[in-house]
Amino acid sequence: MSGIVAIVSKDDCKRDLFYATDYHSHLGTSYGGMAISDGKKIQKKMHMISKVQFKSRFIEDLDYINMHGNSGIGVISDRDSQPLIMRLKFGEYAICGAGYINNQEKLAQKLIDEGVVFSEMPNGKVNQIELAAKLINRGETLEDGIEYMHDQIDGSLSLLLLGREGIYAARDRYGRSPLVLSERKGDRIVASETCSYKNLGFKTEKFLGPGEIILINQNRVKQIKKPGDILQLCTFLYVYAGFPASEYEEKNVEEFRESSGRAIAKRDNVMVDFVAGVADSGTAYAHGYSYESGIPVKIPLLKYTPGWARSYVPPSQEVRDLVALMKQITADSLIKGQKMVITEDSIVRGTQLKNYLLVKLWDAGAKEIHVRPACPALMYPCKFLYSTRHLDELFARRIIKRMHGKHIKKIEPYLDPDSRPYKRMLKLMEKDLNVNTLRYQRLEDMISSTGLPEESLCTYCWTGREID
Repeated sequence: MSGIVAIVSKDDCKRDLFYATDYHSHLGTSYGGMAISDGKKIQKKMHMISKVQFKSRFIEDLDYINMHGNSGIGVISDRDSQPLIMRLKFGEYAICGAGYINNQEKLAQKLIDEGVVFSEMPNGKVNQIELAAKLINRGETLEDGIEYMHDQIDGSLSLLLLGREGIYAARDRYGRSPLVLSERKGDRIVASETCSYKNLGFKTEKFLGPGEIILINQNRVKQIKKPGDILQLCTFLYVYAGFPASEYEEKNVEEFRESSGRAIAKRDNVMVDFVAGVADSGTAYAHGYSYESGIPVKIPLLKYTPGWARSYVPPSQEVRDLVALMKQITADSLIKGQKMVITEDSIVRGTQLKNYLLVKLWDAGAKEIHVRPACPALMYPCKFLYSTRHLDELFARRIIKRMHGKHIKKIEPYLDPDSRPYKRMLKLMEKDLNVNTLRYQRLEDMISSTGLPEESLCTYCWTGREID
């Protein structure tokens, strides 16, 4: 998904920027980078972090060690190399962003046909941050350019732009990815995740609204564009992607997950010996389930956190499979002969759950396994943040295709947990995963657990519904 952060400080901002950026590491595993301005020049440093953690890449980097300044931006990227330094007609800026542009190749080709040159072409594809900058450059003003960029793209993109006048923070038009402004004795930070600045002493001032643009410098915070009326925050941030200590729209992630676990238990009647969560994101759901049901929590699955990142984030299936195999270790004596509910944040592709985690539990002697994902079945690849891109990646779609021999157009019956087609799909899923029962969280229960109104949440990956 990517995470971005910006700091304007009275003193050298590098230390705070470094740690605040690192606290976004759960959102990406491709690139980590920072750009810092001393008021005269902008310096940047970027590293690939697919095999080595962000901190390890920078801690002995002499170029980074020699960087100093009062303002800077940082990014943990799930896809594109960033930040980039671009000379726009408005001035020189370091730019980073979080989001995804579905029509980037079409937009890039249109600009190329008009004589625009692209220099960032990893794997032959245009870097979407460079594309965003070239689109912004078409505006009469920077604000106008950001609006033009939002008009042109199919998807969403939140941006940070570091220039001589300060740092512009622009949340995507419908607020699918979060940005929050915080303060500490006159210093200010804007970040995707509120967890990124809590240990640095910053206090939350405000959550930027959808499409809002602000300019931060040493003197003030200036609102450049007021927020729009329509909010479509990504619900998957609560379900899986967000760090438990973070808040979105003032709603805590861990609190959501406990509440969601309670909701799962309220609709369940299975008789088991214990409930266990798939660490890390599934753990809070297990606690909520236990609080509601009275069934004890046990920890038969131990995640080896020192060496392995999140299995959903890496871009290749090969790496995802390796992480899934290696990171979870079973405590066999807790499993043998036991009936258990396993709470999981979601089932996206299903291959890791089926081929690695469940196999380990059965091999350790489990008597019964009942799987309880904390969201409905994912039916649509995300259009707005970088994650799944194709129907065949999704477990539910592959099962439905197996039922009909092809991808069907009328998907609505499979979104209704009370329909016959849905129940047939669920039975085939149970057989495919080799579990006793599978019960997905209902959409209305998931939404209720956020504490936000349904119209303020993006649920596209479950429902296919989006803002026109």
